[in-house]
Amino acid sequence: MIAPQLFQPASIAVVGASENPTKPGGKVLSNLLRGKFAGPIYAVNKKPVHVDGTIYCADIAEMPSADLAIISIPAKDCIEVVGRLLERGTRAFILFSAGFGEAGAEGQTAEETLVKMIDDAGASLIGPNCIGVIHAAYKGVFTEPVPDYDPDGCELISSSGATAIFIMEAGIQRGLRFSNVYSIGNAAQTGVEDLLEYMDEQFTEDQARVKLLYLEDIRNPFKFMKHAASLIRKGCKIAAIKSGYSEAGGRAASSHTGALATADNVVRALFKKSGIVYCSGREELITAGCIFQSKELPGDKLAVITHAGGSAVMLTDALTSGGLQVPRIPPEGAAALLSRLNPGSSVANPIDFLATGTASQLADIIDFCENCEGIDGMIVVFGSPGLFKSVRDVYEVIHNKMTHCKKPIYPVLPSIINARLEIEEFLARDHVNFSDEVVLGKALPFVHFRPKPTFGMTHLAPMETATIRSIISQAEEGYLDPQLTRQLLQAAGIRMVETVVCNSQAALDAAVRKMQYPIVLKAVGPVHKTEVGGVVLNLNSREQVLEEYRRLEKIPDVKAVQIQEMKFGEELYCGAIRQGQFGHLVLCGLGGIFLEVLNDVANGLAPLNEAEARSMVRSLKAYKIIRGYRNRPGVNEDLFVDAVVRVASLVHLAPEIAELDINPFKGSPGELVAVDARIRIEK
Repeated sequence: MIAPQLFQPASIAVVGASENPTKPGGKVLSNLLRGKFAGPIYAVNKKPVHVDGTIYCADIAEMPSADLAIISIPAKDCIEVVGRLLERGTRAFILFSAGFGEAGAEGQTAEETLVKMIDDAGASLIGPNCIGVIHAAYKGVFTEPVPDYDPDGCELISSSGATAIFIMEAGIQRGLRFSNVYSIGNAAQTGVEDLLEYMDEQFTEDQARVKLLYLEDIRNPFKFMKHAASLIRKGCKIAAIKSGYSEAGGRAASSHTGALATADNVVRALFKKSGIVYCSGREELITAGCIFQSKELPGDKLAVITHAGGSAVMLTDALTSGGLQVPRIPPEGAAALLSRLNPGSSVANPIDFLATGTASQLADIIDFCENCEGIDGMIVVFGSPGLFKSVRDVYEVIHNKMTHCKKPIYPVLPSIINARLEIEEFLARDHVNFSDEVVLGKALPFVHFRPKPTFGMTHLAPMETATIRSIISQAEEGYLDPQLTRQLLQAAGIRMVETVVCNSQAALDAAVRKMQYPIVLKAVGPVHKTEVGGVVLNLNSREQVLEEYRRLEKIPDVKAVQIQEMKFGEELYCGAIRQGQFGHLVLCGLGGIFLEVLNDVANGLAPLNEAEARSMVRSLKAYKIIRGYRNRPGVNEDLFVDAVVRVASLVHLAPEIAELDINPFKGSPGELVAVDARIRIEK
């Protein structure tokens, strides 16, 4: 729970204050004063600090109690100072100081001590190792820029202070507006999850609806998803970067699932379940924020309006590659529009009205698109071709049309030198500018087709819960033997081909007599059986079975041999892997050797509902094969979706499952049956 004093302080103490604006303790005083903080500001330092608008105190003991303390002193002195402030009633802290958890074991111990003191007092901490907070009530940062507060602007949460600055600098140049900015640094006590919880629980209709996140750590994924999804359902829009996934993604894994489940996939799955737009860098994040601050695109059909043919082609390629449409203008309307443009213009869509096009012609084109039923929004690309002294009249048209048109208009104004002054005037009227058409073309589909949150909307598939828990509780750590694997999958409602594990020729003979040919033999022991010649298909006689059995017995590390009736159909795959506090990542795709060759997999966080699983299946590049392609009959999609849901439910009920690998399923229009599976238990 965040103390109210953190965001609504009646008084602020700056400990480590300075008269020098090039020092953190001096710059924050300047920002607090320029931000017109309404209450008293205490400048605390042994050395005199005489700054108009502040109250100098040589020691904490000399000042009245302050609601919020902004601390800029060496790390070694922070614990004592925070203790004294807590005794005097301070209940909110912003700690600029570095040298804590990021600095090694000693700093981590000091950070933990600090957090315990603050927790025990029911107080709140931002930082340490941060640049501070920009809020409607105060500007508690020691950096620039400090954007003007806009209640309709973006709220920014950043793990990195420098990255927050870079986002604000680039965003302001693009017309992005900001409300509150939170630099959380080490997030020793207050992390992104806590801020989202606060925003969710304190939500009002006039709250900022756009949230941009730069994250280096998500410590409580389920709390994060709960409040992000709740905010989005209340009408908010969230885009986020999560950095720092490459090291985990490169770890060794003992199964196909482990090799495929990179940390980036986990983050993408978490964002998808939350309804968050995934961004890979600052440019994408800022572009998403600018789209969020524009009118909502109601459909997927766009008109591209430009005087630059090359830009139109690149933009159209990017839009259509992402799933949006740039439809042809109906012939009856196109002729009338073309008659009002210069000779050589094109209205096929993209609509190119040439470098000699005028502001009035642009107005005609926008009016036409506004009234065209087959168009949902417009992108206008217009720079200065150098033919005119000014393009102010064109930008005036764009301004007026953006203000009055019901359909969204996304301006791409790339002439940052030729039309610098006009662009600055345009942005000053509360507009954004997408200075690169391809970046916009890639980002707009991601934003438009962003997932709706599904967190909290999942129901577990019906299965034999008691049997599952009994098997798991009695199992030892490591891979389950094939018979237990089969029993566990059957209890989960996942059909598996009849399998007999044989440790002798006599057992093999007994099993063969009960099965129909063709028969499959598989070595038990090696992780990847195909790599050691441990799978033999299409055995059609007892002699062939015995011969291959003897060969498999001689392969190193083989403990036994499985015998199965051979199944036919498309090979599919489904697996799951536990990812720490994120729970289990569930993956699906084509199976067999295609799993590694094509690397075409979809993923989601367990548990999954039917709609989530179906979306995963249909997102596969190989979905045409599942549906049936040319003379191939395909697979029963409903059975495959059900299997994915059941795998997700199983690992949710049995979190001791560290890895689960069903590869392959054999699928046809009439059945889906698992023919090989591995399950590793880790308690």
